[in-house]
Amino acid sequence: MSDGKPSGEDTVDARKEKGQGTPFLTDAGVDYTDAKPHSDAFQYNMNYGSLGQCVIINNKNFHRKTSMGVRNGTDEDAKSVMATFSKLGFKVSIANDQTVSEMKNLLTKVSREDHSKSAMFVCVLLSHGDDGMIYGTDGAIPMKTLFELFRGDRCTSLVGKPKLFFIQACRGTGLDPGVESDGESEMETKRIPVEADFLYAYSTAPGYYAWRNVIQGSWFISSLCEMLLKYGKQLEIMQIMTRVNHKVAFDFESYSNMPGFGGKKQIPCIVSMLTKDLYFPK
Repeated sequence: MSDGKPSGEDTVDARKEKGQGTPFLTDAGVDYTDAKPHSDAFQYNMNYGSLGQCVIINNKNFHRKTSMGVRNGTDEDAKSVMATFSKLGFKVSIANDQTVSEMKNLLTKVSREDHSKSAMFVCVLLSHGDDGMIYGTDGAIPMKTLFELFRGDRCTSLVGKPKLFFIQACRGTGLDPGVESDGESEMETKRIPVEADFLYAYSTAPGYYAWRNVIQGSWFISSLCEMLLKYGKQLEIMQIMTRVNHKVAFDFESYSNMPGFGGKKQIPCIVSMLTKDLYFPK
């Protein structure tokens, strides 16, 4: 965000609440004691024919029955994500304005593909949301329903490989007022959990709105793309995501004409089940 007054109003990815006036947009353990030292024992292997797919679902327009408004600014997010992940080396595809069934069918199809020659998988979801839910254009679906399509027991060609989900969507209707601060080896085959090797990067903490500028795009996605382009070839993924958290937390504050919606803050939430360090190939 540039210094001075923002070029567009900030809004959130969630439902309009009843009684509000002007509508607003809201979006078993392994014993390593006797293991032989190996430089790559705790780093994901990127030595594959392809880095992998990045699938973007960009939902902007919603059916009237959902009571969800148009997500202006989301196309800027989609554009940034496409450019960023393409530059990192992913094969990027985008699907716009997907219904619940279309979202599920799309990701089911991708999960059934052969990823044996890919190092990893990425999915970016841009939509309205609520606690544990993500919206298609015609209604909501539990995010877990989409995530579990890529579990180790359902998508075997991605077993042991990182599966990253980036979610720009509200997770409730809470507003964060902020607070003043003083300053700034190949090991033998073993069984692994089916939920292992996932990373979920949510735009906001549980229970809160996720802010999106109607012109410049969302705080989270713009920060994510900036940090990936700046540090993607240097730092480990959790270091990068910590920098994303820092940027969103310190560089943004809401500008809104809606009473009570100005001067608010946001902090992304990173949930990791990764089992190794993840570095994108240089």
